[in-house]
Amino acid sequence: MPMDHFVSQVHLKHFYSPLLGNRMYALRKSDLKVFTPDAYSICRTPDGSTNTYLQEERAIEDFLKSIEPKYNKALANIVTDSVDRESIYVLAGFIAYIITCSPAGMRIHSEPFTVSIEETGRILDASGMIPPPPPELGANSLTELLERGTVYAEIDPKYPQAVGISSILELTNSHGNSSWEILINDHRDSPFFTSDYPVAIEKTSDLRILNKIIPLSPSVAVRIRLDILQDTSNLDLSFPRFRHKVRRPQLQEISKINTMIVRCAETTVFFRDNHDWVQRFVRKHSRFRIEPRTQRMPYPGGAVLWSTQEICKI
Repeated sequence: MPMDHFVSQVHLKHFYSPLLGNRMYALRKSDLKVFTPDAYSICRTPDGSTNTYLQEERAIEDFLKSIEPKYNKALANIVTDSVDRESIYVLAGFIAYIITCSPAGMRIHSEPFTVSIEETGRILDASGMIPPPPPELGANSLTELLERGTVYAEIDPKYPQAVGISSILELTNSHGNSSWEILINDHRDSPFFTSDYPVAIEKTSDLRILNKIIPLSPSVAVRIRLDILQDTSNLDLSFPRFRHKVRRPQLQEISKINTMIVRCAETTVFFRDNHDWVQRFVRKHSRFRIEPRTQRMPYPGGAVLWSTQEICKI
């Protein structure tokens, strides 16, 4: 049974500490314990890339062969502002893979399927297509049981993973054909963190859009603002709508970005330098994570479902 990494080792190795050799610092959010793993021993699950919902169960591995070997070159290119099509593809694909195949991504993307199934049940119930429940359940309809929480849909996390893998090129396309800010961190005493879900979300003035901030190394991150007007049905991996600018954020913004990285981490934060302030900082923001939120708006014959994500205290 293969142990598949859901955050690529080539990414994690950039966070190795010079004081530790081929290791980095890590802090678990649940118990605030610090340990020093290498890239091989973390962010992996048994058969994580295997998905039996797909005809080709390990199809995602072929995709990763076009991403992981080229990560370092893509990172070097954006640092020197020599962004080319392959660099965009590699980094957008890296992001799409984490969103699709990490435990956090699978958890987050399960809720829209859950809510959709339950809403379908309500519609069928209202149409008289579902018989009354057994009397011992103490309710007159499936809808009543759903409202009470007695009955609920449960999604196999591998199903949203399968949907994501099937559309991995579309996800790569949508992220690559958007607006990027390449953030160069010149503050050596405040390097970027990473995590077991290094895709932080950031609210914008448009409720439909959440920026994504992804640390690529201790000194480089990208902020991606998805272009919701792009034609997602037209796959164009030449990335004609890609736009970018390079910025060097002030220390206050670096701190804000690190706050989001810690809060959006699923279980563990990784960092290169164990400065005096780091453990206090992570502890302060450890009781948060990304939660899916789906709003149900009644509509004749059913409801409109609108799904988003929020950083919530847990």
